[in-house]
Amino acid sequence: MNGEPMHHVRLILASASPRREALLTQIGLDFRVEPSGISEERTRRPGDPASFVERAALAKAEEVAARVADGLVLGADTVVVIGGEALGKPESAADAREMLERLSGVTHQVYTGLALVLVERGQVTRRRTGHELTHVTMRELTPEDIAGYLATGEPLDKAGGYGIQGRGAVLVSRIEGCYFNVVGLPLARLAEMLGALGVSVWFTRRSMGEGGEAARRAPAEPDAEAQP
Repeated sequence: MNGEPMHHVRLILASASPRREALLTQIGLDFRVEPSGISEERTRRPGDPASFVERAALAKAEEVAARVADGLVLGADTVVVIGGEALGKPESAADAREMLERLSGVTHQVYTGLALVLVERGQVTRRRTGHELTHVTMRELTPEDIAGYLATGEPLDKAGGYGIQGRGAVLVSRIEGCYFNVVGLPLARLAEMLGALGVSVWFTRRSMGEGGEAARRAPAEPDAEAQP
């Protein structure tokens, strides 16, 4: 695709997550939300976490891609991993309490899988997947910490039972890697993946003014890493 002229492409977020929506807005992308109908995994997930989140993100993106005529669909999936065991979103307050007790005072991993699926004239023409890994260390949590945090209601819709971008920030003592990955959308990795498909994050409606489009296609890298 090297040498292709720039043209417009519409970005579609295949997620109902307000955090992912806020992050795309933060970096100036214009997009629309089309939540995937694929239900979130809420149980511990088997297999390699990196492979799992990439497959889950791709499944979400492809489900939405099947419903649109044109656009670039973004899917994402985040899990918290401790001791090789992946945690999704807690099913209840008791489940969230158990997760927080396990995470207390130790380092865990957060994986987010990303998938981009390009649809042109009703046909999928490109696919690309990737993931990001961040190491997160929680401080030692007291029973009062856990009870107080549970009382906020914040843990119930967060992978691993906490949200670093909210009141859960006081639970985390350090991170190694991408902060936005822990929130649910690794922005630098996303920019790299968009660039590999020829989409620049700099040409957006917000940066170009009212006459702009969602994003613009720039000359792309060879598609050697594209997923089948």
